[in-house]
Amino acid sequence: MPQESRAERLRRIPAVDQFLVRPEVASWVDRTSHVFVVSQIQALLGDIRTALLAEEPAASVTTEPEALAALLEHRLQQSLRPSLEPLINATGVILHTNLGRAPLSAAAQESLSAVGAGYTNLEFDLGSGGRSHRDQLVEPMLRQLLGCEAAVVVNNNSAAVFLILNTLAAGREVVVSRGELVEIGGSFRIPDILARSGARLREVGTTNKTRIADYEAALGPETALLLRVHPSNFRIRGFAERPTLREVSELGRRRGIPLVEDVGSGCLLDLRPYGIADEPVPQESLSQGADLVCFSADKLLGGPQAGIIAGRRELVQPVRTNPLMRTYRVEKLIYGALEATLSSYRTGKAMVDLPVLRCISMPLAEIRRRAGNLCRRLRKGLPAGVSVGIVDGESVIGGGSCPDTVLSTKLVSIRPAHISVSRMEARLRAHAPPVVLRLEEDRALVDLRTVFPAQEKALLAAILQALEPD
Repeated sequence: MPQESRAERLRRIPAVDQFLVRPEVASWVDRTSHVFVVSQIQALLGDIRTALLAEEPAASVTTEPEALAALLEHRLQQSLRPSLEPLINATGVILHTNLGRAPLSAAAQESLSAVGAGYTNLEFDLGSGGRSHRDQLVEPMLRQLLGCEAAVVVNNNSAAVFLILNTLAAGREVVVSRGELVEIGGSFRIPDILARSGARLREVGTTNKTRIADYEAALGPETALLLRVHPSNFRIRGFAERPTLREVSELGRRRGIPLVEDVGSGCLLDLRPYGIADEPVPQESLSQGADLVCFSADKLLGGPQAGIIAGRRELVQPVRTNPLMRTYRVEKLIYGALEATLSSYRTGKAMVDLPVLRCISMPLAEIRRRAGNLCRRLRKGLPAGVSVGIVDGESVIGGGSCPDTVLSTKLVSIRPAHISVSRMEARLRAHAPPVVLRLEEDRALVDLRTVFPAQEKALLAAILQALEPD
């Protein structure tokens, strides 16, 4: 581009005031503020100047007022779009860690709105008028549900493991089977957490075989705890051996050493009728002799992100009074949502109330019916050449839980002809609300197991829009 032509184009860039007099921009000023809109205009004009001053300005760089006004409108919309937003999970991964794990029940959502809107009795005793402790809000319910003496809530299960080790084993040994030195998402490794807590790791057995005699041989004056860790995201099969929880518990009782079990996903119900047979239930672990258990609240339990520590009072109380507890405590919104979630278990309505359990227990016939309805509605508005059908598939639990469990499902298969399937998927992610689904070869796959019925209309609209020709 000749220098004169570039200079001329620079002179044609509108001034800020020329944008502000436009009615559509003025409406943004009314909705937000003059300062905010001006800052967005200045940023846009700065980008246009930078593009024009480049060595080889792109031919697409425009200075036309109408085109710039459209660009500004898009910028204003995007700048006010929240970074964290609800989406439609059509992947069939029920506890999708990247998508926030467990969706909350209606009661938990109502609690979030109620306690978040104003003041609460978070640490105030309404009976006496004096100060109370926030962890007493849900402890009575946890004691009832788990059959334990005491319980405390922290911000996640990783914090629960760390606090237990730091409180009860700092400077001493913790005995763990080599087959349980696991790593979960985010590089959370049991050996690393042990080291950070101040405890010393004492490994016993081998990766595939650990016997009760291995535990017993490792015990000594420096032993503070026996630790069992549920291998949530993998299984060891074949030539393998592991003592039962009761065997390890009896050893600990004989030697006066507490047994702690990290049970992982917080499965409070018997889910064997739905194919989930290898997840430990905290109540059973406590009844079989574990002195403390810890688990997540936002996995199979179906609640908000939190970690729960439960068991003998003389072990829970030191954790509660650990100075580090303040750094891991949860706030009023979590307590409100957790109490609402636990209430569904107490009233026997968890399988109906909690979205995670509804997804797990959803009959195949219901998914088939919903998939058929979606296919029929899609065919009415699809461009020519798009293939839609129902295929067999599998849903998974996800969230580092139940690696052996798959749930039979029916998938809506969409095979576009006029655009690539990757282009379709990108459009769905950019939609409002965004849609996340599976891609397999040249097909997009929708699993309605994780799509709530109330979302089906928005899902239909999003798919039809994503399949529009370029």
